[in-house]
Amino acid sequence: MAPALTPAHQSFLAFDFGLRRIGVASGTRLLGAAEPRGTIKGGDFAAIADLIKTWQPDALVIGVPRHPDGNPHEMTAKAQNFGRRLSGRYHLPVFEVDERYTSVEAEAQGALDVDAAAAALILEQFFREHP
Repeated sequence: MAPALTPAHQSFLAFDFGLRRIGVASGTRLLGAAEPRGTIKGGDFAAIADLIKTWQPDALVIGVPRHPDGNPHEMTAKAQNFGRRLSGRYHLPVFEVDERYTSVEAEAQGALDVDAAAAALILEQFFREHP
């Protein structure tokens, strides 16, 4: 069951999950914009703890990949498991966003750090879906 988005949820960290790399972005609902914050090694929960300590988000957003037709695939379940682990470790609400094509869009925009740029696109999509 997805957590309820409340007015108290104003600042967010977003993650573009990958097994080798995880892109990170931060943003606020007030501005409705996100900033890429870099890439960490996949599964590096110590780095995630540092990011949470630094940015002090009210909630987390993860991109969940799917096939073009919307059906889940192997990485869908892995991303959702990552979200559950984040929620359990950091006791923050975790929201999921369909992240089809965010990396392609980040590349098309000429991003130097595609994973972090994709995380920013994921967070901005979340803001559009939850104004």
